[in-house]
Amino acid sequence: MTLKELSRGQLARIDEVDARQPGVVRLMVLGLIEGAEVQYESSAIGGDPMEITVFGTAISVRKQQADCFRISPITTNV
Repeated sequence: MTLKELSRGQLARIDEVDARQPGVVRLMVLGLIEGAEVQYESSAIGGDPMEITVFGTAISVRKQQADCFRISPITTNV
């Protein structure tokens, strides 16, 4: 599963990053790294870009770049 496949409000952990696409390294500098927990908050009209929260900070990510982040969903037991 990739970051662009998250549903609104869903939590996930980044497992792997493909940094070959331009702009992905910049997102890694902002905190989208392996092991980081992220949450999909919202998106612009049409769904692109997505607003992702990581380490308490909101980051806008284009879906094309979000496809470079392999994730595992985190399930919460409430």
